[in-house]
Order: sequence, then structure tokens, then C-alpha cells
Amino acid sequence: MSVQAIVFDLDGVLIDSEPVWEEVRRGYVAERGGRWLPDTQDRLMGMSTQEWADYIASDLVDGATSEEVAYEVVDRMSQRYEESLPLLPGAEDAVRRMAAFRPLGLASSSPRALIDIVLAHLGVDALFHTTVSTEDVERGKPAPDGYLAVAAQMEVAGRDCVAIEDSSNGLRSAHAAGMTVIAIPRPAHPPASDALALAAHVAGGLDELTPELAEAVFHS
Repeated sequence: MSVQAIVFDLDGVLIDSEPVWEEVRRGYVAERGGRWLPDTQDRLMGMSTQEWADYIASDLVDGATSEEVAYEVVDRMSQRYEESLPLLPGAEDAVRRMAAFRPLGLASSSPRALIDIVLAHLGVDALFHTTVSTEDVERGKPAPDGYLAVAAQMEVAGRDCVAIEDSSNGLRSAHAAGMTVIAIPRPAHPPASDALALAAHVAGGLDELTPELAEAVFHS
């Protein structure tokens, strides 16, 4: 059996979005007179929209509902992306290269609106057979729900997929779904050592992502 599908993460894999997310959410919390805790950014990575909005509303700011938090933060993120999309080097080429090899899926913690902006801007939206936001599932990463939903929609088993991830929660999520994981860590937000150990291969960048690598790690 060979690889049946390639499943990309979005944030930190195709776009360098974590600094933007942190700046926008930090700014929102500061404007509300809230408190940004030492572990806040690590906790937020991988959470679904509902999860991080609940967390900000309950733990970081006072006087805002989770719905208000989500609307305001996502609106600010949309504006930032429309102004300047922080694409990572080789993103479009990597997607096109892997799409020529196997069907593509995407499992992202970003809201649907932001997924659509990024893929349309890249011009690769038609190359993905299915995209799943953690808004679409019960639990965000590190739970496997998003990756399992992608596999189900593509009618393949999780164990027959290769996932491309960067963060601790993303690596744990894809691995828990039974997928073979290629890690492409971001230096600014390196994954925990125990999470990185779940990866079958650690790549230095998207240029290393090839069909040959996917097959090699799948059979390793």
C-alpha cells in the first residue's frame, strides 16, 4: 500500500501566521484591559475558534462574550491577510507538487473565512479535495477530530495519509489520527520535544517536501 492522501496544516506550514495571530490577539486583550499570561500563546496554538474565544473571554479579558471575541479577532485577522498574506517560502510550489502526486486535504485550526482567503490568494483552492476547519468538528488540536474528518471526507483511512505539521498540538493531532507525520517546525515556535518525536521525519522547509519523501517516510 502506498500513500493515499496528503493532508496539510495551514498556519505555520503554508503561512507564517502565528506571529500575526499573536499580535492581533495580544492587541485585542490589551485594548480590553486584559492580561496575557506566559503560556497563553502556546495554549492558543491548535485551539478551535470556539475554544480560543472561550479561553480569552473567560481567562484573559472581562466583559466580553466568546462570540464577541471571535468576531472581533477574526475580522482583524481577515483585514491583515487582505493587506499582506505572510506566505512561507515554497508554499505554492509545495502544494502543486504534492497535488500532482496524491489527493490533498487540509486540516486547519483557522476559521473557514481565513482558510478561504489564504487558499484563494495562493490560487490553489481547487487543488484541495476537502478542507476542514476546527470550527467544523467538536474538538480542536491536539484532538484528532479535524484530521479524522478530512480522512473520512476523502474516503481514506488515517493510516494511509501523510500529514504536514509544524506545532506541538498539530503533530499530536495528526499522529492521534493514525497519520504518518512530516514535521516542518517554525523556529519562532518550536514544538515540544515529545511532540516532535511523533514525526516520522523532520524537514527544514517546504522545498524538502516531495512525493519521494512522502513515500519514504510512509514506508519507514
